[in-house]
Amino acid sequence: MTGRDVLISLSLEFDGDWDKIMEAVRSKRVPDYKLCESWKKKVRSRVVTMLDADYPHALRQAPKPPIVLFYYGDLSLIQDPYECVSYVGSREASDYGIKMAKTICRDLAKEGVSVVSGLAIGIDKAAAEGAYSYGRAVAVIGNGIDYCYPTEHSKLQKEIGTKGLLISEYPNRVKPDPKHFPMRNRIIAALSQLTVVGEAGERSGTMITVGQALSIGRDVCCIPQPADKHSFCNILIQEGAYLVQNADDVLYLLGYAKKKPLP
Repeated sequence: MTGRDVLISLSLEFDGDWDKIMEAVRSKRVPDYKLCESWKKKVRSRVVTMLDADYPHALRQAPKPPIVLFYYGDLSLIQDPYECVSYVGSREASDYGIKMAKTICRDLAKEGVSVVSGLAIGIDKAAAEGAYSYGRAVAVIGNGIDYCYPTEHSKLQKEIGTKGLLISEYPNRVKPDPKHFPMRNRIIAALSQLTVVGEAGERSGTMITVGQALSIGRDVCCIPQPADKHSFCNILIQEGAYLVQNADDVLYLLGYAKKKPLP
């Protein structure tokens, strides 16, 4: 029985609950030996833990770094935060927001940049769809790796797990819970050096992600919104967030390309 087996077994026992897993680790509580030996029969997905060499280094900077992650797909897509962009935004997205997300994320993926989203309805889904066409979509979900939420994304979720990366700290078919989503958002924020805000309400999961990104020294940029529309994106820009209008602007901020001169 290895330390890795212990962590995975605790994650299964506590349904991925970080606080309960960490409490067990601190108290040196060892799970049942049979569970440690049999976890591979209980888990369909692939697993990476904090003890593994291929654990994404960027996540060690996250608040409460994930102890165990379950995933399908290519883990190498998230090994370098400068090759990842987190794209987040409102569930109640406008046509403009959807169009910008799909276009920018498609163009980023075409240049070899992984696009990280939460696979929620609205902006998240559009970002994932744009990046998926070039195999660079990374979806971080707030439920068990084998549970689909929302259900209408089941096809896309499966496709990303096959051609891209689907990742969760919740095992098997753990159902979504409101407390899971802020935890998911800290992973989204930590994986990328740059978080792009497509559209956002003042009180939203998007703003939680922005706060978490800023707290660990990540950069934030925003898609500008019409001047006659109340927009938290525009407020963030006023407060110092970078304004980006296309993939070239994002690539420039990542250090991939030179800023194109004005015509």
